Parts: sequence; structure tokens; C-alpha cells
Amino acid sequence: MDLKSALLKEHSKAQCTKIVNWVGTDQSRFDDLFSFFLEDEYRVAQRASWPVSYCVTANPMLIKKHWKKLISNLKNPNLHDAVKRNSIRLMQNMEIPAEYQGEIMNICFRFLESPSEALAIKVFSMSVLGNLAGLYPEIKPELKLIIKEQLPDQSAGFKARAKNVLKILDKL
Repeated sequence: MDLKSALLKEHSKAQCTKIVNWVGTDQSRFDDLFSFFLEDEYRVAQRASWPVSYCVTANPMLIKKHWKKLISNLKNPNLHDAVKRNSIRLMQNMEIPAEYQGEIMNICFRFLESPSEALAIKVFSMSVLGNLAGLYPEIKPELKLIIKEQLPDQSAGFKARAKNVLKILDKL
């Protein structure tokens, strides 16, 4: 498969699934996809971000050697929302290596607190922080405060996720 052409061909669920199936559990193919995910050309990075997220959700071991690059990329102030969204999404339901948890918490707090950040990025950041609060109970008060401050002005999707995260925080 000519991966770059496949990424640029169309932006659809079907095309994403085709790429994810092509990658499967193959680390080398994932590495190629991940290199496009880090591209400066925003359209290529944007299109690669969706299958990267799905590949990691299906096979978390694929991201193991890329954590540093993933985190470094998230610190880029000009990063496309799709890349941010899919980067944070893939972290929601996986074990984040201990050495990266602090940086990821800082990034997620920054995204969650930002008034200009896209809703999905905030929601996924909230979930990642909610999960990490189990390991770092000292972040619970700050996370609760930020969520509660934003609740009145947010969408139904944000409110639904906030309710779930607050429930989890109360149980910790």
C-alpha cells in the first residue's frame, strides 16, 4: 500500500478502517503511519491521526516506542486539532507509562483549562486526567474544580462526560 496516497485519497471511516486493517499488529507499518502523523504538512498529519488512534486502541504495544515523540508533538502550539484530539483519545483507555504521566497530566490540564480548545480535546483530556487521578489523588481537587467551573457554559457532551468523571473521582 502506498500509505501517503491512501491517507490523502479520502477522509472517511472506510478509508481509516482500511489503513488500520493494513497496519494490523505490524510495528513497521505502524511506524510508517506514525511518521506521517508527525508530518509538518497538516493534511497528512490530520489524516494519519485517526488511524493512529484506532491502531493504538486495538494494539497498545504499537505506541510503546513512540511515547516521547507523541508527547513532544502535543507541545507544538500549531498542532492541528485532529492530531491533538486523536492523540489524547488514544490515551483514554490505556495504561500510560509512569515516566510520561506527569507530562501528559500537564498537557491535559492545559487543554482542559483552555477556553479556545475544541470540545472533543477537552473531553478526552478530562477522561485521561480522571484515569490518572487514581494514581495521583492529589490532582482530584484541581480537576474537580476545573470541571465544575466549566460545566455551566459547556455542551451536553461535555456535561455527560463531566458527570461520569466526577462520579469516578468521588469513588477514588
